[in-house]
Amino acid sequence: MKTDNKAVLRVARVAVTAGAVLAAGPFAAPAQADTLRPPAIAAKGGFVMNNGTGKTLFAKSADRRLPTGSTAKIMTARVVLAQRNLNLDSKVTVQKAYSDYIVSRTASSARLIVGDKVTVRQLLYALMLPSGCDAAYALADKFGSGSTPAQRVKSFIGKMNATARSLGLKNTHFDSFDGIGNTANYSTPRDLTKLASNAMKYPLFRTVVKTKSTKQKVTMRNNGYRYMSWTNTNNLLGSYPGAIGVKTGSGPEAKYCLVYAATRGGRTVIGTVLASSSQANRTTDATKLMNYGFKK
Repeated sequence: MKTDNKAVLRVARVAVTAGAVLAAGPFAAPAQADTLRPPAIAAKGGFVMNNGTGKTLFAKSADRRLPTGSTAKIMTARVVLAQRNLNLDSKVTVQKAYSDYIVSRTASSARLIVGDKVTVRQLLYALMLPSGCDAAYALADKFGSGSTPAQRVKSFIGKMNATARSLGLKNTHFDSFDGIGNTANYSTPRDLTKLASNAMKYPLFRTVVKTKSTKQKVTMRNNGYRYMSWTNTNNLLGSYPGAIGVKTGSGPEAKYCLVYAATRGGRTVIGTVLASSSQANRTTDATKLMNYGFKK
């Protein structure tokens, strides 16, 4: 019987090609995964996790204790929202001590006006958007226990630390209501991420931290009204697709910090960068880590 050499060659080529495809198949995905390298970030510490599963997606010095800056205000809000029988519409009268504190510490301010009556809900916006240390003071004074402002503030900070312990944040300690530390105000990228994840379980917290700006009507001393406008310091909102919060922080010791979160396709990643080298770099760091987290 005469063999068709051309036909044999065609069959051989098909067999070789099919074999190559089959051989490459199992290794194709790992080869792609190998190209996904962890990003380099300027921050001294960084962390990202899947908010739904708690799985770690990236870690750099994740358990290193570092100053928090105003990211501590996440805990301030968390303590307030956990109060029993919380009335978000109850009003707090702005005291001169709050504005004096801002001046003495050169602190970030919501520009609350002495004598105005501001609701607890409004104070949470004033706390988290413009990072108002005056709002933080007002909330600590409102929800701490004691007969004097100093006693109430001390009590409130105690609640912050008790909450940290209850959440298992072993490397976190607060010595102020706003993150302006007195040498004992610190946390870690992992702990702050866990704190933010827990705080995001509160609907109002989620609403507040994803708000780019707000205009609030407050009651004046003479019972008239004025409008207060606050803009969020988190510039990822509106610039990073899917960004939903949560809080910036900065200071001479803390440098530039950011706790961030974003949701895409029903999946949320959440994380923290601490002690980045500039405001621009903290945004770049967070962007890199979220991009990486969504690809993991």
